[in-house]
Amino acid sequence: MQHYESLHRLKELFRELFQLDTADLDFGLYRLFRLKRTEIEAFLDKQLPAEVDRAFETMTGDEQGRLKKRVEELAKQARDVVIDDDPILPDGEPKPKYAKIKPVQEYAAALKRLQAAEVTETQRAEVFNHLYAFFSRYYDAGDFIPRRFFGARPAYSVPYNGEEVLFHWANRDQYYVKSGEAFRDYAFTLNTLKGEYHVRFKLVEATTSKDNTKGDTRFFFPRPYEVVFDKTIRILTIPFEYRLPTESEVTRYGAKGKAQEAILDAFEGKILDGVSDTMLKSCLAEPSPTGREKEDETPLTLLRRRLTHFTKKNTADFFVHKNLGVFLRQELEFFIRDQIVHEADLEGDFESKRRMLRVCRKLAETVITFLAQVEDAQKRLFEKKKFVFRTDYLVPIQNVPRELWKEVLAKKAQLEEWKQLFSLEPKSDLFNLKGKLNEHALQGHPTLVVDTRHFPPDFTARLLEAIGDLDEWTDGVLIHGESFQALNLMQAGYREKVKCIYIDPPYNTFATKILYKNEYEHSSWLALLENSLLLAKGLLSDDAVTCTTIDDYELHRLLFVLNCVYGAENYLATAVIRNNPSGRSTVKGFSINHEYGLFFSRSSTEAAVGYMPHTEAGTSLRLHH
Repeated sequence: MQHYESLHRLKELFRELFQLDTADLDFGLYRLFRLKRTEIEAFLDKQLPAEVDRAFETMTGDEQGRLKKRVEELAKQARDVVIDDDPILPDGEPKPKYAKIKPVQEYAAALKRLQAAEVTETQRAEVFNHLYAFFSRYYDAGDFIPRRFFGARPAYSVPYNGEEVLFHWANRDQYYVKSGEAFRDYAFTLNTLKGEYHVRFKLVEATTSKDNTKGDTRFFFPRPYEVVFDKTIRILTIPFEYRLPTESEVTRYGAKGKAQEAILDAFEGKILDGVSDTMLKSCLAEPSPTGREKEDETPLTLLRRRLTHFTKKNTADFFVHKNLGVFLRQELEFFIRDQIVHEADLEGDFESKRRMLRVCRKLAETVITFLAQVEDAQKRLFEKKKFVFRTDYLVPIQNVPRELWKEVLAKKAQLEEWKQLFSLEPKSDLFNLKGKLNEHALQGHPTLVVDTRHFPPDFTARLLEAIGDLDEWTDGVLIHGESFQALNLMQAGYREKVKCIYIDPPYNTFATKILYKNEYEHSSWLALLENSLLLAKGLLSDDAVTCTTIDDYELHRLLFVLNCVYGAENYLATAVIRNNPSGRSTVKGFSINHEYGLFFSRSSTEAAVGYMPHTEAGTSLRLHH
């Protein structure tokens, strides 16, 4: 029947939205999908069709078939009574002049019930089709892209709030999340006749090959001969390394594009050969129906599909919507007015239309609520201040207590660093006859920097305790991390204290493109920058200045987003920087030998505009994405 096809298509979309093909993963946010899987399955298989049935109070297919047969019988009886004329019109309706004849009246009543049932069937399919149309228009390969449609045609509308000049991009309401923020290891569970098995993909090495490498794209290489299966707890561990391919591997698999898929194809059989448990090996080798996107392609095995998930998860950046629930609910109201309710409905059976509308809205709200919960969970994880994995200090030896100098001199790694960085070779004299690094040599070089990364934690603790007020003694802070997370971490301690910010973003040229999975080349770049710029603005004092460098490729877009963040009235100037006399070649045949520095003030006060020539001391910040 028509509504079954529509329902099946809608279920397949929801299974993708709810990521049910990954619901056996047991880490990170996927645990939420595991906990909700039973609830989601019940919603798709039972609640979804039941809600529609209750709304339309529909009859079963058998009942509808019996009614159709009864209509045919009554039509025959009516024709038997009216011998000299056909009492039924070609469209199936009874002729008005025979309306008072009992067999014709019975036929008309049965026909009306049948038509009502058929209308209900159409409306059921209409509900499923509307839900499919609504959610599919915003979902794109794992992300909800806030594209606002207008009308039935494939056109978009841009929200306009009366700005003099409007600037918008597809991902403006989203956080751009780099793949480095995701978990590196990957795990899933298999339920078999022998019980549960656990499979873990573990990244054991992520280094660049030093010898005989070619290209600049790194790939995941399994280590099939190091596969380990623990029989006691039924855990299969498959190690991986992430590195540049060797020259022979480039020849075999390629250097870009589909090279990762070719590597996985080549190593799949070797991994299966290393699985000692027969039951587990059989499950991993089974074809997975969702393993290929095209119907004519051979399905991938379960292992091969999971290998693809693992590699894409660690290499494809993605978006997190800042307020998915609000966005979808706003769009739902517009969708209902624009796509479901039409002017002609006011002259027809509007009550029936309103009933269909109510059930469509109710089911859409249920789905939106769940999707918003998952997206909000990802948003909270992204916005949450991250742990500082490690903190090291650089302290001049003159500020290190004398009682710690012996420990410093005993640390070979520190002495070797001084020799490499400063070519430090003490000369022989009366107090240092052998010309070695000793306390006398340290006195002669008071600015030698002690790096606490070479020393155990207890040494660092004693050093910091002796220093006392660390903030007073600290001349500079270097934070190594993703720019958004680093800026988020700094908000409490440096808010409105920074005098100058220099930003060196990725230029997004062909050599340094944003590697986003949907290839939103400029939109993803703008989303990445805007989120960091908004946080950086909160660190600036009222008389602060910021400079952002860029080249021709994204100049006009960067200038516009800076105007959005700081305000066009706070634009100071654009400085042209000549940095390469020979030029940088572009794909269009020009050789570029300059870049631009875009200067903005935190506010339009005279203090801000006049700050740059001053020598007044203040905190500065350099951001390198």
